[in-house]
Amino acid sequence: MANTNAVGNQGNQGSSQSSFHQKVPLRTWIGVLASMLGAFMAVLDIQITNASLQDIQASLGATLEEGSWISTAYLVAEIVVIPLTGWLSRVFSLQRYLLVNTALFIFFSICCAWAWNLNSMILFRALQGFTGGVLIPSAMTIVLTTLPPSKQAIGLAAFAISAVFAPSIGPTLGGWLTENFGWQYNFYINVIPGVLMLSGIWYGIKRDQPQLQLLKQGDWWGILSMAIGLGSLQVVLEEGSRKDWFGSALIVRLSIIAAIFITIFFWIELTRRQPFINLRLLRYRNFGLASIVNVSLGIGLYGSIYILPLYLAQIQGYNALQIGEVLIWAGVPQLFIIPFIPRLMQRIDVRLMVAVGVTLFAISAFMNSGMTYQTGLEQLRWSQLVRAMGQPLIMVPLTSIATAGLNPKEAGSASGLFNMMRNMGGSIGIAALATLLTNREQFHSNRLGESISLYSPATQERLNQLTQYFVSRGSDLSTAQDQAIKAIDNIVRREAFVNAFNDCFYFIGIALLLSGIAILFLKKVKATGGTVAH
Repeated sequence: MANTNAVGNQGNQGSSQSSFHQKVPLRTWIGVLASMLGAFMAVLDIQITNASLQDIQASLGATLEEGSWISTAYLVAEIVVIPLTGWLSRVFSLQRYLLVNTALFIFFSICCAWAWNLNSMILFRALQGFTGGVLIPSAMTIVLTTLPPSKQAIGLAAFAISAVFAPSIGPTLGGWLTENFGWQYNFYINVIPGVLMLSGIWYGIKRDQPQLQLLKQGDWWGILSMAIGLGSLQVVLEEGSRKDWFGSALIVRLSIIAAIFITIFFWIELTRRQPFINLRLLRYRNFGLASIVNVSLGIGLYGSIYILPLYLAQIQGYNALQIGEVLIWAGVPQLFIIPFIPRLMQRIDVRLMVAVGVTLFAISAFMNSGMTYQTGLEQLRWSQLVRAMGQPLIMVPLTSIATAGLNPKEAGSASGLFNMMRNMGGSIGIAALATLLTNREQFHSNRLGESISLYSPATQERLNQLTQYFVSRGSDLSTAQDQAIKAIDNIVRREAFVNAFNDCFYFIGIALLLSGIAILFLKKVKATGGTVAH
């Protein structure tokens, strides 16, 4: 109870100071680290299959469009369960709820590896997402409810590793496992950490009594409207680009359903006396503004991990391991930076830290907005390092600002909302970038095509050079001329795509900088031993 009371009194400066030197038992730290391991696994599984989708599709006899549902099923289930986690952990008790869902997450991970066709894989991925989604907000809730204010920044720094490091290494790890052991090991890899997490949660998290009576007064209409609305919206965002958005009857219907049920969800939660998730938290100045920045972080974090591998595969012809060598420069350095963040928070205004982090992240995106068809690992390494410096400066201070002064009873709602915002930002970002890439490629292709004329001396000279090249390679004159025209066409398409990728990074940079406006209006908070309090 002492730890919980310390969190509850974090709005009081004197209480925060008194907890400055408060020691946290090793048992509590074991529980906290076990929960972080679970969050890391759940976030990792969002990205880990991306590098092996082609192998999975081939093994299950699925088309590219059908195979996209392997990722979509996981994300839809995860986005639905994240807001529910705070309420369900009170109903069944946090420890019991985590133990059951961790065990099920391990079980469904094994089931994914054993999937015999596409339908079974989609089902198991959805169930894996539904149990894995519990692990992400629970980790943040445990930090806010078991650690005193003076130690919370350390816990949030560990949580940041799962939030920003796991997506960076997901495609790398997935590609390495697929090439060396087979795609099934993308799922088997969850078994050993899952068993460790089960042990840590059982030993380190306090055994509370379940409150099953809450089921009788459950906000079932709010839960139903949220599940339908957010689930439909997630499918629209994941599948919209592949299905030509509103040219698809399915996307139109799901968009209407999402708009109706999300509106109903907000109305129920804002008018009900005992909502399952407290949306009124968004009215708190710091929580609401920090959530806006968090959405932008999701756009930058997941958008970069989506668009950069696409460029490297399509333009450079990199395989999964080579792509991983580029992405790792944004991942591994964060492991060395994040441990210093709690100490920096004691000495620097946390708002300034977030602003610097957002600026560095935006700069890294702008550095990638001037790529050419020759841009590879050597050129991209520096932008990845800048990104690695920026992301940790956003995540930990931003979470601390958002949760400063909140009542411990609101920890579940705050964690669910905050994590949902980041994931939703990622889905919005990927959907926007996929559409932007297609539209801008067509735009640049048309513009470049207009500048090339068969009557232009420069074009004729280039065609003659290419024709002579293909003739020297054994082609007859007619075939060589066709090959030369095709080569020119391929160059135009390549340059159009490179320019489109540059536009996508420019979009990410602008989105991040725009979120900086919200930072200007954050209320000042003071760090006390690694946490923040009003």
